[in-house]
Amino acid sequence: MDTSKIVGEKIKSLRESKSISREEMSERSGLAVEQIERIENNVDLPSLAPLIKIARVLGVRLGTFLDDQAETGPAICRHAGGNDTISFSNNAIQSRKHMEYHALAKSKADRHTEPFIIDVAPTDDNDFVLSTHEGEEFIYVLEGTMEISYGHDTYLLEAGDSIYYDSIVPHHVHAYQGQAARILAVVYTPV
Repeated sequence: MDTSKIVGEKIKSLRESKSISREEMSERSGLAVEQIERIENNVDLPSLAPLIKIARVLGVRLGTFLDDQAETGPAICRHAGGNDTISFSNNAIQSRKHMEYHALAKSKADRHTEPFIIDVAPTDDNDFVLSTHEGEEFIYVLEGTMEISYGHDTYLLEAGDSIYYDSIVPHHVHAYQGQAARILAVVYTPV
């Protein structure tokens, strides 16, 4: 199964089931109609910020786009359980490089945080668009070096380092100097 197509299909299905037009979605989310159409048709790999805005308009958790089960008890994610990943854009202006998100709790119903292991693709681009959204993020670097632009500051994090920040402050997370990296990220977004 091509899990990269799941997100767009779920967004379109949820939007249509709530009788929300693309134009209304655009107005309420602040995203362009064309961007919503491209996301729904799996042409564009969205970054987290537009997905969070779409989730708010639809009145669902961010994780709704990744859910495939509805466990009310603990969710266990086994290492040998498969390689389902979701790809999102890293918001680079000149490239369509992406990050591979390995959801760690997609079977947990009614969760308030989204834990991921993220494989960050190397890129030579350094022209990134900072994004903002409601909530908080925690990042722990497992491998490589990450550069986090946060407001007017930039932080370099190496393996073993972590950062916790308010997502409403303009930010961008990317691998440092064209290297690949791997991180544990936990994203909280209020519904």
